[in-house]
Amino acid sequence: MSSEDKEAQEDELLALASIYDEDEFKRAESAQGGETRICLELPQNFKIFVSGSSTESLRNNGFEYTVCFLPPLVLNFELPPDYPSTSPPAFTLSGKWLSQAQLSALCKHLDNVWEENRGCVVLFAWMQFLKEETLSYLNISSPYELKMCHQGSRQSKTPLVPLDAEKDCGGAAGSAAAEEETIDARAVQDVESLSSLIREILDFDQAQRRKCFNSKMYLCNICFCEKLGSDCMHFMDCSHVYCKACLKDYFEIQIRDGQVHCLNCPEPKCSSVATPGQVKELVGEQLFARYDRLLLQSTLNLMADVVYCPRPGCQTPVMQEPGCTMGICSCCNYAFCTLCKMTYHGVSPCKVTAEKLTDLRNEYLEADEATKRFLEQRYGKRVIEKALEEMESKEWLEKNSKSCPRCGTHIEKLDGCNKMTCSGCMRYFCWLCMGLLSRVNPYRHFNDPSSPCFNRLFQAVHIDGDFLEDEDED
Repeated sequence: MSSEDKEAQEDELLALASIYDEDEFKRAESAQGGETRICLELPQNFKIFVSGSSTESLRNNGFEYTVCFLPPLVLNFELPPDYPSTSPPAFTLSGKWLSQAQLSALCKHLDNVWEENRGCVVLFAWMQFLKEETLSYLNISSPYELKMCHQGSRQSKTPLVPLDAEKDCGGAAGSAAAEEETIDARAVQDVESLSSLIREILDFDQAQRRKCFNSKMYLCNICFCEKLGSDCMHFMDCSHVYCKACLKDYFEIQIRDGQVHCLNCPEPKCSSVATPGQVKELVGEQLFARYDRLLLQSTLNLMADVVYCPRPGCQTPVMQEPGCTMGICSCCNYAFCTLCKMTYHGVSPCKVTAEKLTDLRNEYLEADEATKRFLEQRYGKRVIEKALEEMESKEWLEKNSKSCPRCGTHIEKLDGCNKMTCSGCMRYFCWLCMGLLSRVNPYRHFNDPSSPCFNRLFQAVHIDGDFLEDEDED
């Protein structure tokens, strides 16, 4: 190795190490060489898709995704002793989402760049070409379709050939795909299957998006502080960003109040909701367990065929058979009526507790005809009629009678003065103020000037158009 070549190589490797970070360029330890990982600059809203294949176990018969990043092209190189004066770098070019034919076309272009710059270092020019011109050189545009195609028995892996590469035979990719003999041994298609490629593309795109987000500064509209993205969280649907500290307090308050469906974006009128993964990242283990339990319970509550075991210590969800009112808990084997939640009683009507009676009356009076028939079948028509009769009696008593201040017996005043005698306990009381009267002289209450009912013994007593003021005829 001449001193000029050695110096040129060292200068080039040092320059690349200063230009690119460790994720993009890594120098080999044992030889004059290294590895570069080149992420292409994709157009905005760049889409990739597959139309599905019988040879792949995809969940659906198709797939489409908008990506900001694709897995990098990997250029491994080794510098020969007479580089750059005489020989070019030895290299391999590998990629996951390009076919061997497309990679071969890129390898050929790298050779052409060397020929045009023979005697000069070319690694930086190679890397810039791959980064900035790969898509245009291979005629790749959005949407970019990946499709399984067999390209010959020489390949150990079935390559992925984009549909546009098959159609556009005039371009570099088209000519490479059309002629099997143009496959370059330095082109390595590093992928096992279509499904694994999709998974790797999604994982890499998500990781790179997170990396970019973490490195930028964002203004939190709750505390109005600028913070790094690594200290913030963004909502998936709306992309609004808030700091984790503010969202943590907000989520914890909502979960403690049982409002698990209100963990939405704090932006006014925004309906984006935090994912369970985002909630788990911010709140503690105990609160997340409560959130998870309440979320499951609220979901089950919306299912018409799910009821809960009524035993307080169980509460296991039970699937209800259509048209059947019997539920059997799979945990404690308790058989219960799915309507009244009591022990299963067969075809007998559901029993009504005293607390439930008033609610039942109100529900029956406000119901339509179909609901009334259902309630009559559930509780029995006689129970409904009795409840209505009791309600009418209670309303009449409240309107036309008063309760004895001593024993509570309902008393109706038809006539006479305001000194009343209870038919239940035989005590005297005043109809006006409902106070108990003396057994010895009950009229003193009406004759005492200090009494609130002084001279009111016959107040509101009306006979034949005249107010009576004669002696009491109780």
